Amino acid sequence: MTSRGYFAVDIGGTKLSVGVVSLTGEVLSHGRAVTPQTNVWQALSDLIKSQLALTDVELVGCGVGCGGPMTPGGELVSFLHIPEWRDFPLRSKMQELTQMPVYIDNDAKALVQGEVWCGAVAGQTDVIGMVVSTGVGGGIISGGKVLNGRIGNAGHIGHVIVEPDGRLCACGSHGCLEAHASGRSIEAITGKPAAEASLDVIQNTGRLVARALVSVGAIIDLRSAVIAGSVALGFGDPFFEAVQNELNRTAKIAFIRDFTVYRAGLGQLSPLVGAAAVARNLGCDS
Repeated sequence: MTSRGYFAVDIGGTKLSVGVVSLTGEVLSHGRAVTPQTNVWQALSDLIKSQLALTDVELVGCGVGCGGPMTPGGELVSFLHIPEWRDFPLRSKMQELTQMPVYIDNDAKALVQGEVWCGAVAGQTDVIGMVVSTGVGGGIISGGKVLNGRIGNAGHIGHVIVEPDGRLCACGSHGCLEAHASGRSIEAITGKPAAEASLDVIQNTGRLVARALVSVGAIIDLRSAVIAGSVALGFGDPFFEAVQNELNRTAKIAFIRDFTVYRAGLGQLSPLVGAAAVARNLGCDS
């Protein structure tokens, strides 16, 4: 009997990932490529075609996690870290390419859906997910449901101001978390790739992340966060300890006290499981 699953796509500023995920959240196969400076759609198309050619799984639909902002359903995407994508018609292009139903959401919203499905915060009903990578994204589960906001961009914690009058952000503002804690920003500040960051830089990044989490927790009424992304996972224990220590120090109002941060339980494959969760939650037959 042919197994069934989801086709999953994660579009990041540094890498492109595709894969096949089972109906229970297991990544059955996957491939990746570096995100090029130009012709990103061509590179993504080639990666998708090669992965589709390799699978014998019956695919019930395609889920996509992508950086934003975007219009509802990913019809038009303006990913800040892919300059050539401004009002890019991602959903229609994906549907034409894959010939299956396509469901698109912000990458961090996808992440938190995957982690609530079968990861580090499985079963939790109120949690924010964060991707600390090339950029900094966020997605929120509130009352067991994905918080979408007015046009689907709720949860963009990377654009919470953590350093008043701080560095210029890709969004055009100053002092955003992304302008100080993302991989690209850390490299611009230190002159070294984030992978070579000093302990002081790692700990300060954790403190800034916690500063944003406390603000969002107080607004949304939650006290749980799950974090993934190449920068966060690459920084490892010192980063997560710095986040938790700062949360312990600053989350003092009663309803966010004991705010807890979790490392993504699905590891480096969490974006693909998250993309599959988008398809699972938005309408695929499971």
